[in-house]
Amino acid sequence: MLSFEYRGLGPEPHYCDYQETWDYQREVHAAVAGGLRGDHVIYVEHSPVYTAGRRTRESDYPVDGTPVIPVDRGGEITYHGPGQLVGYPILRLADGVGVVDYVRALEAGVISLLAGYGLPSGRVVGRTGVWLGASEGRPERKICAIGVRVASRTTMHGFALNVQSSAERFGNIVPCGISDAGVTSIVEELPGRWEVAEVARDLEPHLICALAPLRARPDRKVDSTG
Repeated sequence: MLSFEYRGLGPEPHYCDYQETWDYQREVHAAVAGGLRGDHVIYVEHSPVYTAGRRTRESDYPVDGTPVIPVDRGGEITYHGPGQLVGYPILRLADGVGVVDYVRALEAGVISLLAGYGLPSGRVVGRTGVWLGASEGRPERKICAIGVRVASRTTMHGFALNVQSSAERFGNIVPCGISDAGVTSIVEELPGRWEVAEVARDLEPHLICALAPLRARPDRKVDSTG
């Protein structure tokens, strides 16, 4: 069973502290890896924070001295904050499934979601995440960042899908170490009223479908908790 947890995205919404969420994520990871609970996806909307993956260079840090939390995921520096859906799928991978396979599955789930909204997206060779192609004088634009870690055949960390604009925050860093492309969000590409919790619920079936072939346990049903 793949369960979904909406931390701070329920009836009493609030932003989640990154360190507190990371500590909780590790607790869930230990339980899933140890076979004490089923595969689980944590959805959050973080308070503003910058996190730096293992490949982050000092030159990519915020130009105004904003604190950065080093983390044990792959990738480089990125921003998390209000208006962004952050998902932490914690699941046991089937034998033979590699990290790249898992990243591609996360990308596929988000690409499928955006296609349902009428927003074409895809991958860029040599780069992770979900992208919109260059058009009308605009460069390639990343709409969803992905940075993961696999320990004990069990995944942690995950993806950050930009629902509402955070252009000023991303402008403070070289996001994911990429200086020759842009960052965008759903609302910037499809103007309208977009809510993080609603996008999270829309994404559930796409993630279930994309992740099913990779999981050590078969999908049976979804248990969504608020």
